[in-house]
Amino acid sequence: MIEDEAPHGWRRAARVLPVDSEGRVLLLHGWDPHRPEQPFWFTIGGGAEPDESLAQAAARELREEVGAVVDPADLGEPVGELRHQFSWAGKTLWQHEVYFAWAAAHFTADFDGMDRAEQNSIDQARWWSPDELAADGSGTSPNLTATMRKAIAAVTRR
Repeated sequence: MIEDEAPHGWRRAARVLPVDSEGRVLLLHGWDPHRPEQPFWFTIGGGAEPDESLAQAAARELREEVGAVVDPADLGEPVGELRHQFSWAGKTLWQHEVYFAWAAAHFTADFDGMDRAEQNSIDQARWWSPDELAADGSGTSPNLTATMRKAIAAVTRR
């Protein structure tokens, strides 16, 4: 996509993939409020506030969505990015996403920090290997398993 395609500019977003010692990635399960019959697995994250760096936004989203606390500096350099258009709750969004990997001890997600919209559209979290998710076929996009593999490789190299 080119910059001119986004009528109101690109929404800056940060996403983070926690990777455990077994090479699994923590993903969230949810749905678009306008299409609850089509649930999918997706990465933790969301829009950055105007005064936040993308690493700060990723750390905040990790805390809000699953209760994990990480220093933004510990996220390292991004492992990928994506510009795309999608529909959410009847609105078209133009989003520039940056993906971070985080070497995490296995933990159970805590949804207490989610806002109301998240609580109404996310029902679980699970640790997945890329092969398990590919076999299941319920990832948010075809490139999710490739992004998971990049995150696992980045954490392994650190």
